[in-house]
Amino acid sequence: MAKHVNLVKLCVGIVSVEQLLEYRARHYAPGEPNRHVTRMFPRRAAEVLAGGSLYWVIGGMIRVRQRVIGLEEETGADGIRRCAIVMDPVLIRTAPAPRRPFQGWRYLAPENAPPDLPPGRADDSALPPGLSAALNEIGLR
Repeated sequence: MAKHVNLVKLCVGIVSVEQLLEYRARHYAPGEPNRHVTRMFPRRAAEVLAGGSLYWVIGGMIRVRQRVIGLEEETGADGIRRCAIVMDPVLIRTAPAPRRPFQGWRYLAPENAPPDLPPGRADDSALPPGLSAALNEIGLR
C-alpha cells in the first residue's frame, strides 16, 4: 500500500502544457518553488508531503504533475485562511488521462495516477487528446 497520496486540480485558464510553462517562467525565477493558493487545506497533509504530486488537468486531461514540497497556511486580505501548495518547479509530463470538471482539488491515489511520459516522449502532442487517451487506455501508447 502506498504511503503517499497525490492531489489533482484543474489548471484554470491554461490550454496547454506549453502555456503553463510560459506562465511559470513569467511568474517565478528559475528553480524557485511554485505556489498555488487554494481554499481548503488537505486533511491528509502528511500523506501528500510523503512523496505526493499535484497533477494538473489541462483541457479535460491530466497532462503534467509537480512534486509537492510544502503546504503552508496563508491568510488572505479578506481574513480567510487558505492553503498554499508549494511545488517543485519541474513539470513532469504524464500520459494523458481524462478528467471531468470539478471544483477545488481532489485526492488521487498513486495507483490511479497516470504514468510519467519517458524523457524522449516529453514533447508528444501530435495526436488529438482524445485519441491519445484512448491509445493510452488500451496500452498502445
